[in-house]
Amino acid sequence: MSTNTIVVAGGGVFGTAISERLAWNSDNRVIIHSVEEDVVASINSEHKNRKYFPTRFLNRSLTATGDFSVFSEADEIFLVIPSKAIVPFSREIRKYTADREPLVINLAKGMSDDGAFITEKIPFSRTASMKGPSFAIEVLNGFPTAFTFGGKEEDYELVRKKLFCNTGLTLDHADDIRAVELTSILKNMYAIAIGLVSGRYNSPNVDFLIYTKAVNEMRGFLKLFECDEEVIFRYCGIGDLGLTGLNDLSRNRTFGMLIGKGFGHENGESATVIEGYRTIKLFGEMTKKQHLEKKFPLVQALYRLMYEGSSLNEYLMAVLE
Repeated sequence: MSTNTIVVAGGGVFGTAISERLAWNSDNRVIIHSVEEDVVASINSEHKNRKYFPTRFLNRSLTATGDFSVFSEADEIFLVIPSKAIVPFSREIRKYTADREPLVINLAKGMSDDGAFITEKIPFSRTASMKGPSFAIEVLNGFPTAFTFGGKEEDYELVRKKLFCNTGLTLDHADDIRAVELTSILKNMYAIAIGLVSGRYNSPNVDFLIYTKAVNEMRGFLKLFECDEEVIFRYCGIGDLGLTGLNDLSRNRTFGMLIGKGFGHENGESATVIEGYRTIKLFGEMTKKQHLEKKFPLVQALYRLMYEGSSLNEYLMAVLE
């Protein structure tokens, strides 16, 4: 079997974790591209990413570089950088792939700065989205992990059979890339919604009350965006929402829990990125403008709490009706 060259854009927590797993397949040549010089140096000299996983040795076949020309060698490119940076980054790397058409897979969870889906804005013709219930530390530790691959059937089969062979990573499939992107964006917002009631009540009953409402609202958004509603039943839908909304390793859930316990949200400012905070503003304003408040009560309650000065008690009364 021929060697497959994969360039993972991003040497952070998840970029490192997914690179490690892809390197389990000896037919994959995996290169991490990072703008962080210390990350590149430690991976190449010590087989460690000292910045993000200081105690962990990585597969010795992994290499790293800050040189953009590496993208000219890529058969596949995994985008694992902050969502707001992906569109300009993709335009930059396109210069190095002009004579070929690599498969570009977006793993970032968010929208571009103008509120568009990332895969619709990047200048490549072969694009896909891969999202699912996947904490980075568990991916790095080798636990079985699942994603939904949003994209063409032939690209899904390539990734499933060739790239993921012997990695312990598994996929389900959806043709609708936008649906996969949308569910991954929405789940962070709804994880905050669940975290808020968890912080106040610490009750599985209440958690799943809100979880069920969140699933229904996510399906409502899929319909609103004319996406495939059945994607809610994929790994990227109820799977990722369950992981993010009900597990305390989740940043977005923890953010909500802290507010539920009485801590201020400080306009979402934190050393840790809270992806769902920006999403609340975006979807709160959109549903309000379109007079859809009654169809999306969780979103509206979150929006009032985060951006209009509503109290925690008012939020709880609104979502527990």
